[in-house]
Amino acid sequence: MGLETLNTTCIMDCPDTCALEVSVEDGKVKAITGSRDYAVTNGFICDKVRQYGQRLYHPDRLLHPMRRAGAKGSDEYVRISWDEAIDEIAKRFEGISREWGGEAILPYHYGGSNGLLSEGGLDALYFARLGASRLDKTICAAPTTAVALGMYGKMTGVPFETYPDARTIVIWGANPKASNIHLVPFLREAKRNGAFIAVVDPWNRFSDNEIDLHVPVLPGADLPLALAMIRLWHEAGALDHTFLAEHADGTEPLLEQADRWTLDAAAAETGVPAEVIETLARVYADGSPAVIRCGWGLERNRNGGQAVAAILAMPALMGKFGVLGGGYTMSNSGAIKLDTDSVYGTDDWQTRSINMTQLGEVLNGDLDPPVKGLFVYNCNPAVTVPDQNAVLRGLAREDLFTVVFEQVMTDTACYADIVLPATTFLEQHDLRVGYGNYVAGGIRPVIEPMGEAKPNDEVFSLLARAIGCDDAPFTWDAETHLAKVISGLSMEGRPANEEALSSGRLDVLGFSDGAIQFGTIMPRTSDGKIHITPSELGPRPYHYEPGGDAQHPLTLISPANNKMVSSTLGEFNYPTLAVSVNPADAERRDIAEGNTVRVFNELGEVVCLAQIDERVRKGVVSMPKGAWRKSSINGKTSTALCPTHLNVVAGAACFNDARVEIAVVSAG
Repeated sequence: MGLETLNTTCIMDCPDTCALEVSVEDGKVKAITGSRDYAVTNGFICDKVRQYGQRLYHPDRLLHPMRRAGAKGSDEYVRISWDEAIDEIAKRFEGISREWGGEAILPYHYGGSNGLLSEGGLDALYFARLGASRLDKTICAAPTTAVALGMYGKMTGVPFETYPDARTIVIWGANPKASNIHLVPFLREAKRNGAFIAVVDPWNRFSDNEIDLHVPVLPGADLPLALAMIRLWHEAGALDHTFLAEHADGTEPLLEQADRWTLDAAAAETGVPAEVIETLARVYADGSPAVIRCGWGLERNRNGGQAVAAILAMPALMGKFGVLGGGYTMSNSGAIKLDTDSVYGTDDWQTRSINMTQLGEVLNGDLDPPVKGLFVYNCNPAVTVPDQNAVLRGLAREDLFTVVFEQVMTDTACYADIVLPATTFLEQHDLRVGYGNYVAGGIRPVIEPMGEAKPNDEVFSLLARAIGCDDAPFTWDAETHLAKVISGLSMEGRPANEEALSSGRLDVLGFSDGAIQFGTIMPRTSDGKIHITPSELGPRPYHYEPGGDAQHPLTLISPANNKMVSSTLGEFNYPTLAVSVNPADAERRDIAEGNTVRVFNELGEVVCLAQIDERVRKGVVSMPKGAWRKSSINGKTSTALCPTHLNVVAGAACFNDARVEIAVVSAG
């Protein structure tokens, strides 16, 4: 077989949803690049996906089912057949259900880098039939989603293609250079057009010629920063009361809290000079069109949900809607909807819900019934869930029957009783709905599955049939399943393009270059209004809770970067873990580049190398998101230092509330 180029869509957890071209020769992937058929992808992709072949052919790739043959965590397994694996899982889950009830089984998963066929479809139907506990998915995007729904009904946002029309752009809590890289060319075009670009982030990843203002806010202090800006506008009489009277309600609680935050008070709490806060407020007020790109970094602390609400209120307060390039962008996933009931039928799965952020407490605590069966797929909780030490203790329980369904041998898979090999997106049918760009993308196999790897929908059908489930969806093959899901899509009211999606191409919503919030796009709340103070904010809306720990004065963050946006690809990225430290913080602790250091707090410690980086603001240290245990010296990663307390909004994870100290272990 000669060289051929096949189309598919990227499935990685990123707003871009790139159209891909994959070069295949003799059944093997030779190269992956971006397609020029889609103007946003425009022929280029990130290094993460360009190097995805390393996952396909990595020595840690799982190629057949296995049963544990040693202690949990020992990575000792023997090969078994699929029939043996399915039969054992069915019998073990049946025994657990008989003795403890179905709720003693917990499916643990996340859908970041998955499509509609591999997350939330047949898997959910299978676990509903088991009567298993449900999972409250709070690791990422829970506060932002709750706030966006409560305030705007998840109104879709300003398309990236219209950012060059804006004259003021504020990127708040997002790093498009790590994920959403196809926004960067539009930012450069906007800059050439004369736009003022500000970035609010504790880590400055932009050069001086790319942006006009960096606002180095301390993690967790975005709320007082936003409230101080709102106070300035309120005092100056700059709020658009005409727009607010017609389109919004609930402004008073926000303004009451804002009035508490003078520039000096906000500067002291945020670590941002008062004049910088004043400049950001003035530039945003004066600019038109003005757009805020609100990311997910600012939600990962106890004040995160409140901060997101204050920021999303800004375009309404200042009358920035109604023009091309004006408003906000967060998630645009609401533009394309799947009617799951029409595809899979309606179920009454009403068992208890378990918060995924507190997995360590759940596995080690005294739930009734206790979790006796754990099925992990589409995620790697051993390195992604707060309080890593507690999670690892729970996974090591000998009385916990654990199944891990994965593509490679992850840190979590090493604790499994049964390991099942999963296909990658290059070996399966799937369907990806964009949450940044206004697209749906078809995913088709460009090579045959390696070894005995199987896609999610096939495996959950096998498991369901093994316990006697006769639901029609469990009889579908991959092509039928894909066609059914495509038929259940609504693309802003029109049917999806089945021909494009089934062939691995994109279906692009045509209005994306002309979408205008409060023009062609309106709120999707029940009354069509903006609810500035939604009930999702809880009993104390816009209340700020200060953080701090005198013994552990540094704030730890773990953002995505150009190598990883989750734990995916950790089998070959980050061979050596490093913590990034501001030069002033390093000097105070006698830390030099390359020193071996311990980063610690009351939950644990991580031993790794020090990397001095002036782009990280003083008072903050950073470890890369998703790093695997093998990359650190003591086998622990950033989540070993992250607390398990929850955001009042959506019960979400508060990773950036981690407070740590750092000390030299030895010179490098």
